[in-house]
Amino acid sequence: MDNKPGNITKLIEYPKEGILSKEIAKTKRSKISLFCMAKGSEISEHTSAKEGFIYVLEGRGVFSLNGRKIKMMRGVSIFMKQNTVHSLKAEENTSFLLFLVA
Repeated sequence: MDNKPGNITKLIEYPKEGILSKEIAKTKRSKISLFCMAKGSEISEHTSAKEGFIYVLEGRGVFSLNGRKIKMMRGVSIFMKQNTVHSLKAEENTSFLLFLVA
């Protein structure tokens, strides 16, 4: 991680299965990560100790936020309050940015 400006989409690479995450930037109070999820992969229900914002770069999936289903597709943004229960599943190769703020 070098925190230099650049085209984030050039960093997208999908694993054959599972999830690949890359830290893009980090400060004392925030963190930005790129997630690349292979088709069919899932992140099970969990919470985060920080507020979060997701921005979908490409792909298609379903994000569950407190039981509410949100279609993930290019350009969709999702805000999560601290300690909100959420999960997601990639219906095709899907990438998104996750911004966490303390």
